[in-house]
Amino acid sequence: MLRERLTGAAFGAGWTLVCRMPESWARALFRFGADVAWRRQGRGVQVLEGNLIRVLRTEGGDCLDDTEIDGKELRTLSRAVLRSYARYYLEAFRMQVIPRQQIVDRMHSNQPNIDLTMEHLRNGRGVIYALPHMGNFEQAGRWINLVGAGSFTTVAERLKPDSVFERFLEFRRALGMEVLPTTGGPHPFGVLAQRLRAGKLVCIVADRDLSDTGVEVDFFGEKALMPAGPAALAVQTGAALMPVGCWFVGETEWAAHVYDEIPVPATGERKQKVAAMTQQLAAVFEEAIREHPADWHMLQKLFVADLDPERLARSRNRNGNGNGAGIRS
Repeated sequence: MLRERLTGAAFGAGWTLVCRMPESWARALFRFGADVAWRRQGRGVQVLEGNLIRVLRTEGGDCLDDTEIDGKELRTLSRAVLRSYARYYLEAFRMQVIPRQQIVDRMHSNQPNIDLTMEHLRNGRGVIYALPHMGNFEQAGRWINLVGAGSFTTVAERLKPDSVFERFLEFRRALGMEVLPTTGGPHPFGVLAQRLRAGKLVCIVADRDLSDTGVEVDFFGEKALMPAGPAALAVQTGAALMPVGCWFVGETEWAAHVYDEIPVPATGERKQKVAAMTQQLAAVFEEAIREHPADWHMLQKLFVADLDPERLARSRNRNGNGNGAGIRS
């Protein structure tokens, strides 16, 4: 309880104080905090480096042995990720004071697929943006709303303490997001399907499964669990499933790449279609992460070899080959 109260107080101070201090001071403070966390080599950093080993192991298309991976390169990369992750939190705290025009002007994107997204929405066809934990997806969400989407629906993991979760809900709703908690309310899948059938935009962070209904995919040369929800929604509603990668550009700019739609296969049973589309999604995520590994903020386990055997068994027993329809973020 004490730890939760301290966490809530720290987040509350972040939203209040960080907006009042000079931006240069805030950036220096968050970078310092990231470096301290990196040096301590806590559990999160250890998991992060375990994930990054997979990226480095398959760099350039070759599958290297762990002994061939440069330890200094790994440590340098993990430090860059911690700094990138700290920047994400800094900008989340400061998002309320970043001018709208700055959000638009400092964003780099591939315009044709943005235009296609807006065309789908105007024509009443829902769109699913599926993203990995990369860059600043809060900023990207605000940006897509400002350039034409208006609003979208997303899913959020229920954080502890409740005060932090409620603060994040308030923050995201202020940016034009409808946020559905993963637990404690109606199942998100049904609500998301309704929004998509109404021709709306849905955004799902989809590179880590938090349910027992994940799909096993090949990811950086190993098996990993990813949520089936984005593909299942596309199969069920006919919405366009479009992967998105986000990353930072310099100290003050951002970028997002909206990839081509992953089509629903013409043949096969529903589970087979969902599995095939989720594998394609994983392949696109690989591409984005390889290009910008320092902006992949994955400090949790997602590779099958690292997961709890009991949880993995539950997933396989429930779904046969793991092709469920869970929605998590």
